[in-house]
Amino acid sequence: MSTTTAPTPVAPLTTQDAETLITAARRAAEDAGVTVSVTVLDAGGHLLAFRRDDQAVLISGETSTRKAYTALQLNAPTADLVDLVKPDGPFHSLPTALDKPLLFIAGGIPVHRDGRLIGAIGVGGGAPEQDHSFAAAALTEPAGTAR
Repeated sequence: MSTTTAPTPVAPLTTQDAETLITAARRAAEDAGVTVSVTVLDAGGHLLAFRRDDQAVLISGETSTRKAYTALQLNAPTADLVDLVKPDGPFHSLPTALDKPLLFIAGGIPVHRDGRLIGAIGVGGGAPEQDHSFAAAALTEPAGTAR
């Protein structure tokens, strides 16, 4: 007889949550004078929302998606993983469980609610440090303040 209890349900990441994250990341990038692409994935790796401005470099869309997948798969900000993927590092040849290669450049951050992983945001188009700060800004901005 098992005495374990069912985990408390956690509300999933919604499309409204994703749109709020994208708006906040885009605003942070615009304030810095940078045009970026932003991708938000749910906990299963499914695309919830995506934005690429016409002025953004075309590859920034693929980059933001890969950063989000990386953050989701490893449940860690991609900025924290850069040293791990250098040659002879522990993640240098890490295979991916998804049908996307990992891209370990700062700009992907997992999204948590009540201590559980519910998705990830990825930002691409600026310098890696900028992309990371734009994603982090999206996670710290209060909901409902979209311009």
